[in-house]
Amino acid sequence: MLVIVFCVFFQVMCAKKNELKDFPHGYTPQEIGLLLSERFVPSEHFLHRKQWIHYPEVCAHLGALRFAGNINNELLIYKLQDRFEPLFSSEVDKLPPKNHVDMNMFGSLPLELYKITHDQRYYDLGMTYADSQWEVPEEASKEEKNWADKGYSWQTRLWIDDMYMITIVQSQAYHVTGDRKYIDRTARQMVLYLDELQMPNGLFYHAPDVPFYWGRGNGWMAAGMAELLGVLPADNPDRARIMEGYVTMMRSLKKFQGEDGMWKQLVDDPECWSETSGSAMFTYAMIVGVNNGWLDASYVPVVKSAWMALVSYINEEGDMTEICVGTNKKNDRQYYYDRPRMIGDFHGQAPMLWCAAELISD
Repeated sequence: MLVIVFCVFFQVMCAKKNELKDFPHGYTPQEIGLLLSERFVPSEHFLHRKQWIHYPEVCAHLGALRFAGNINNELLIYKLQDRFEPLFSSEVDKLPPKNHVDMNMFGSLPLELYKITHDQRYYDLGMTYADSQWEVPEEASKEEKNWADKGYSWQTRLWIDDMYMITIVQSQAYHVTGDRKYIDRTARQMVLYLDELQMPNGLFYHAPDVPFYWGRGNGWMAAGMAELLGVLPADNPDRARIMEGYVTMMRSLKKFQGEDGMWKQLVDDPECWSETSGSAMFTYAMIVGVNNGWLDASYVPVVKSAWMALVSYINEEGDMTEICVGTNKKNDRQYYYDRPRMIGDFHGQAPMLWCAAELISD
């Protein structure tokens, strides 16, 4: 009887995943992923304060690497390695400092390259970013030390962006070391953010003092939970709580999807403009859920509608449009309405690459 149940479940899973591979010419994840990857390779660095590699570039580089690996494109992987190589020599001054969630998440990129190449240089570099996220510096503030005393990262600040930034580097560290401390402490951190920021409708405030459901901010949470659940061991005591938060959010997002397949800059505000980076992050989180059996078949048309809509926002140069610029928190609804919209910004290119990579995953 158990064998029959398993076979039925496996057949249903395969059917759902196959549905997510059926797209018309011009919209296939293979075409879109290659377009965006080739656009990324020769692009200029996205620098923070004109000094250091910033997280949007890291996210895009990661997405391109995962896409290249999933289509077994060795030439593209080589190009992406070649883009990173100067950071060991002529561009070493562009390595981010290890003092903030947005900076430390850089470590996820060399760790991804280590998984591909087994080059010890990538491991050594990446692990310094993962480890320093829990190693409290002497100059840390009282608040930062208080978070550390409670077992959380000293970089905790309770902005929803954090739970992708922390999750991606710590889960990569778990991948390459097998050491449970990296993934277990990340899960505990995620529960803190769920308890503090997720509302009963499944969406997240940008911060405790900013009661707005900003699109990309919620996208970071959606993607962070999807990344974490994909590697979190079944016996982790926080897994059920995180899965509950994830499923609750996905149900809410399904309700808030617009007729055009997109989500808004403020997710719950139908008068706000459709924004691509957050929409792509929601789509990615749902693809991961369908592929892993966490979400049922009712999410397949949601994903397909979103993907088709998002592709229509890519211009002839391979650049996403209608991307919200980098955004700090502010307790002002109009602030989110008025954020400038960018073209080709890595905040939008990156999650489309994640989607393309996940859509073609086995």
